[in-house]
Amino acid sequence: MASLSLAAYLALVRRAPRDAMSFPRERPKGQLIWGHATNLSKAAALLQLVQRLRAQGSDVSLLLTTPHDLPQPDHLKPYVTWQSLPEDNVAEARRFLAHWKPDLMLWTCGNLQPAMIHSTARAGIKMILVDAEEDAFDGHRFQWLPDLTRQVVDLFDHIMASDQAASRKLIRLGLPAAKVAVTGRLQEAATALPCNVAMRDELAETLAGRSLWLAAMVQPEELETILEAHRASLRYSHRQLLVLVPDDETRGPNFQARLEADGWRFATWSHGDMPEETTQILLADTRGEMGLWYRLAPITFMASSLVSGHGGRDPWEPAALGSAILYGPNVGRYLSAYSRLAGAGAARIVRDADTLSAAITRLSAPDQAAIMAHAAWEVSSEGAEATDRLMTQIQDILDRKE
Repeated sequence: MASLSLAAYLALVRRAPRDAMSFPRERPKGQLIWGHATNLSKAAALLQLVQRLRAQGSDVSLLLTTPHDLPQPDHLKPYVTWQSLPEDNVAEARRFLAHWKPDLMLWTCGNLQPAMIHSTARAGIKMILVDAEEDAFDGHRFQWLPDLTRQVVDLFDHIMASDQAASRKLIRLGLPAAKVAVTGRLQEAATALPCNVAMRDELAETLAGRSLWLAAMVQPEELETILEAHRASLRYSHRQLLVLVPDDETRGPNFQARLEADGWRFATWSHGDMPEETTQILLADTRGEMGLWYRLAPITFMASSLVSGHGGRDPWEPAALGSAILYGPNVGRYLSAYSRLAGAGAARIVRDADTLSAAITRLSAPDQAAIMAHAAWEVSSEGAEATDRLMTQIQDILDRKE
């Protein structure tokens, strides 16, 4: 039975929605985890959590929901389905749950939707509140319904508090202490991309003694700035090699035409070319080999960030593989991740060809790049306790359902 404030809220939102939601696909077969992310940083953490579960042998899929004002996260795997969370009313909540039938729900942080959470509990779906933070439960959204926040939070089976302050806040609200565990924040972590080890060793031997930097996920409108920066840095290190990766590998021919027109000495990876002593640019125009390039490059410029409209790309990929990180000012999709890395000295912002070439020249000193790479590893290891504990809980719940 819903308590008084919750019952009043559910009565108010029982109306039919203005526009019924549509679903992007049918429910995938097998076990399905539903994870709700309140921001893109939490979305990245949930995506990596499920990636780790699958790496350990769990054949699970993820339904990832976000608020309406958040865009779809980048480069979703085939086992991930994304959609915006529907309007918070009873009818939509029931339609949503009837379609997806999740085996488990993970809700990050605040912005609670009482009708959806109550409907999930009524459906008998286990729910875990992750990253419960002190300021997420101030009750301002529901001032007109006393005690509603406590009643909604109490519907969760497990609550993972980000720190002691959040735990005290929840217990003061009236939640039983046994339900609240202090685990730290669930944060994006560095997941090492795979690579062909033999190819990595062969290229490392071929390029021994040469300075190398990587421009990853490059947009066509960024190419001029990157080439200008490379041209400037070659004045200080004439054997330097740029590995150039388009964000869309099908644009490889366009990038190649530009390099030919400018007179660069380059090799094209999709043609089977290997860099030679005089090669200035390696055009890496294939997909699925970023693990190779991040391992080889001590410096990575994460593109899709110099011009607006692309939002940046995931910095944890190079951070996991020992590469110092440079990035442009337009990283709205991953702002939290870049802020964490920059605050720890693991990433630096650049704004144009001059600042990019200056950063490359400075970081070409091995000790400078190594300091940044180590800082990135330390930041990426934060949140490990929360992730490990959550993975254990998830596996226990899914095993019991099976």
